[in-house]
Amino acid sequence: MKNIVLAAGYATRLYPLTENFPKPLLEIGGISILDRLIADIDSIDEVDEHIIVSNHKFLHHFEKWAASSRYTKTITIVDDGSVANENRLGAVKDLLLAIESKQLYDDDLLVIAADNVLTFSFRGIVDYFREKQTSLIMMHYEPELTALQRTGVIVVDAGGKVLEMQEKPRNPKSNYAVPPFYIYKKSDIKLIQECVREGCNTDAPGSLVIGMINKTVFHAWQMPGERYDIGTLEQYNNLKI
Repeated sequence: MKNIVLAAGYATRLYPLTENFPKPLLEIGGISILDRLIADIDSIDEVDEHIIVSNHKFLHHFEKWAASSRYTKTITIVDDGSVANENRLGAVKDLLLAIESKQLYDDDLLVIAADNVLTFSFRGIVDYFREKQTSLIMMHYEPELTALQRTGVIVVDAGGKVLEMQEKPRNPKSNYAVPPFYIYKKSDIKLIQECVREGCNTDAPGSLVIGMINKTVFHAWQMPGERYDIGTLEQYNNLKI
């Protein structure tokens, strides 16, 4: 299993803090957001490589980080070539770039956004993947309508199979929101390419699931802890972990 970390965003809402520095390398409690994620995933036996997708503007920061890191699994940095928020590729095309440039057609893929701080381990979703043997999506219960209207929302059956997904719905069909963490079974990777060719939204990673849901099976794993998406300077300055 490869761990693909989508880290090519520009975090414009955190300017000026992230105007010349990548959000995933900001520190929370003395540890960078990216290190918090990688330290956990690096301990999962099934994962044998970390692939970090960066934009070109911040590439040197990630290369410096990788050179000084001491993780047990190989770290590879992929440059998506963009230099500004206005010409960014988007999460889906960044994922496709990693797949095609690294020829990742025979590996299951753990795909995560690099700008989240978590209080739980990815070990659980990898174990659930081994149990279900289907592609997976993560979910958590969200009681607030306004929050549901700003994210992906899924409908699941009693066995955890995903029946439907909505992206930023005005009228959500459930209270199960979707954070940006997925496992794609290697046999489903060709469907990612198909969705892009068919014109899916390439900015939101959840758009892939919407495009794939009628072509393959997804199950949803219940997030067991908290996720902090640091979107503003106030959130960053007030987060204590």
